[in-house]
Formats: sequence, structure tokens, C-alpha cells
Amino acid sequence: MGRLQGRFGSFLNNRWLVFVAAMWVQSVAGIGYLFGSLSPVIKSSLGYNQRQIASLGVAKDLGDSVGFLAGSLCEILPLWAALLIGALQNLIGYGWVWLIVTGRAPALPLWAMCVLIFLGNNGETYFNTAALVSCVQNFPKSRGPIVGILKGFAGLSGAILTQIFAMIHTSDHAALIFMVAVGPSLVVIALMFIVRPVGGHRQVRPSDKSSFMFIYSLCLLLAAYLMGIMLLEDLVNLSHTVIIAFTVMLLFLLIFPIVIPLLLTFHFDVISPAQEFLLPETSKGETSKSGQSEEQNEVILSEVEEEKPKEVDLLPTLERQKRIAQLQARLFQAAAEGAVRVKKRRGPRRGEDFTLTQALIKADFWLIFVSLLLGSGSGLTVIDNLGQMSESLGYDDTHIFVSMISIWNFLGRVGGGYFSEIIVSFASSETHLWQYCS
Repeated sequence: MGRLQGRFGSFLNNRWLVFVAAMWVQSVAGIGYLFGSLSPVIKSSLGYNQRQIASLGVAKDLGDSVGFLAGSLCEILPLWAALLIGALQNLIGYGWVWLIVTGRAPALPLWAMCVLIFLGNNGETYFNTAALVSCVQNFPKSRGPIVGILKGFAGLSGAILTQIFAMIHTSDHAALIFMVAVGPSLVVIALMFIVRPVGGHRQVRPSDKSSFMFIYSLCLLLAAYLMGIMLLEDLVNLSHTVIIAFTVMLLFLLIFPIVIPLLLTFHFDVISPAQEFLLPETSKGETSKSGQSEEQNEVILSEVEEEKPKEVDLLPTLERQKRIAQLQARLFQAAAEGAVRVKKRRGPRRGEDFTLTQALIKADFWLIFVSLLLGSGSGLTVIDNLGQMSESLGYDDTHIFVSMISIWNFLGRVGGGYFSEIIVSFASSETHLWQYCS
């Protein structure tokens, strides 16, 4: 019984479980991508013109982009609290819009509707920040794939929520606003205690590469499946039973990645002797004597990455792990005997955690900021006006276009994370090889 409880505890603290839960959160987090389906309902119910709808679109974009408060709160609050705040904002903002559109609440002036849209969509920034922060900390050596996959699922959420709404099969188009208000909030509240940092940098396994390939394969399958059923539903008049079956299969594909942490915990949890040195003392049944010793261990582990010879990265995986384990063991012993004094670095390096003040003086930060500022406007313009564009072309149902944009958005983001990691790894290996040869 004790062994089973230990396994269950390991399962709850497995970084792959956190990653899968973050994928589920992101699967309902891209609420702004559904604005093309929501705007025609709001326009017809409240009698808005195109200029007023554009104002709501701007408020939605601001809510999606202004994440300073979410990032700041994630620094001082536990991530579950940040996720709860985002869920409440989403529920209140879009829930109030639904009450107004359905006549259950008095109509508000346009500026107040913009505030509600901003509030509801700003909850998405809490979902994104909590998911990305926790998973990047858990997978520090795989930031590209992690960010690409998680942001990809945020883009795909428009197609996922559209398919779920098709399963509901209601003629009340305002029900989509209700689903956007309630559905993501319930999912996030259910997962808010799972999405958190769990010291994942100490959970490196040889199977991680195959696990990522499994996730990538599932992403391609999910995109192809959604594209197929969306086109089929648009071209063929399917029965409601078939649509339910398609949606159930979609939900199964979304849940299926849970097999990775299950297998790693209950079946493949075998640790090689070389990896034992890389694990913290607490994972071997011992408790840390003080927070200071834990902090010193973190610094020593960081020193290992700096002090190891460059040619170590060119060795096979098992031999590289042995060399790093030997170096780490010597550093621990020397630090314990007082022969080595490990000092903290004065500031973070690229890829590590930065405070806002530290980030503002870095060229990388401003390069990313300016790139996003100049590059994301065209896509947001199409997404905000997609409902009116499709109606002007004679299409009554805008959901198919929202879904297709979500699917291709998903593939672009996942592919960006995958290829960026390949480029960075290739450039790093070329640099190490050049240094080794010289």
C-alpha cells in the first residue's frame, strides 16, 4: 500500500503530468480566436454596426495582449491563485456579455461592453502565463518544443470549442458565448492545482525524446482529424449522432497524452546509476536539512553546466551522463569539505529567469517586443473581422472558417517550436565542434 501511495505521489509530481495538464488548459485558453463566431451574435442582438464591432475587437485584442498584471501576480502568488483569477475574469466578463445578449441583463453602453470583453479575454493571459512558466521551469532544456506545443494548443482551442458547440446542437447561437464563459473556467479550476513547477529539471529520462515525438505525432493527428471532420461537416449533412461520435473521438485524442506520465510512473520508472547522481536528495527518501542547502545544491548543479568540458556534449548520451555525474559528485564533496566556495552569478543568462528590470535592459526583450508589436496585427485583424468577411461572401456559418484558422495556427506554432529547437541544437553542436577542433 505504501509503495502504491509513493507511486501515486510521484505521478502527481511528474513533470509530464504538469505538461499534459497545461496542454488541456491551453486547449480552452484561446478564447479570443472565437471572436469571429461571437461577433455576429453580438452584432445582431444589440444592433451594432461594423465600427462598434471593431471597437469590441480592439478591446478583445488588448485583453489578450496586456499580460503585465498576470505576469506580476504569478511572481507573488501561487500559480493556482493566478489561474483562479483568470477563470473568474473569464466567467464574469463573458458571462455578463451573455446575460446582456440574451436579454437577462440590461444593455450597457459600448464602452462598458468593451470593458467586459477586455475583462473576459484578459483571463487568457493568466492561463498562458501559468502554463508556460510552470512547463518552461520543468523542461529547461526543451523550451522551444514546450512553448510551441502549448501556444499551438491555445491556437487550436478555437476549433476544439467549435466542435464541442456543434455537439451541443442548439439553434441558440448565443449559447456559444455561455459555453465560452463557463467551459474554460471549469476546466482551469479543475486543473489549477496540477499546473505548477515540480522540479522537472531533475526528472530527465532517456525516454524524454521519444515522449516528445509521441506528442508531436499526436499533434499532427489531431490537426488532420479536426480538419477532416470540419470539412466533412461542412460538405455533408451529418446526423447529430455522428457529430457526437466525432467529438467524443476528439476528446479521446486530447486526453490520450496522459499515458505518458502513467507509463513513466507505474511502468518505466527505472533510473540508471548515472542518473541517480543527478537526482536531488529528497527523491531518495531523504529530506533537505534547510532551504539554504537546497539553494546550494541548485548552484552546484548550475556550476556543473559551466565547468564541464565542451567535448562532453559530443559524447554519447550514457557516457555524457556518467561524466556529468562524476563532476557533480566531486563538486558536492569539495563544497562539503570547504575546498570549494560556490558563488552565485550576478545576473541571469539567456534562457534563465529574469525579473522585469533585468529584462528591460536586454536587447533580446525589445527585439521580441517589437517583432510581436509589428507582426501580429495582420492576423488579429483577420480573426476579429472573420465573421463579417464570411457573411459578406454569403456564408451563414462562420464556424468552419474559425476552425480552419485555428488549425493552421496550431500547426504553425507547433512547427515553429520544433524547428527552432533543431536550429538551436545544430548551431550549438557546430559551435562545440569548432571549439573542440580548434
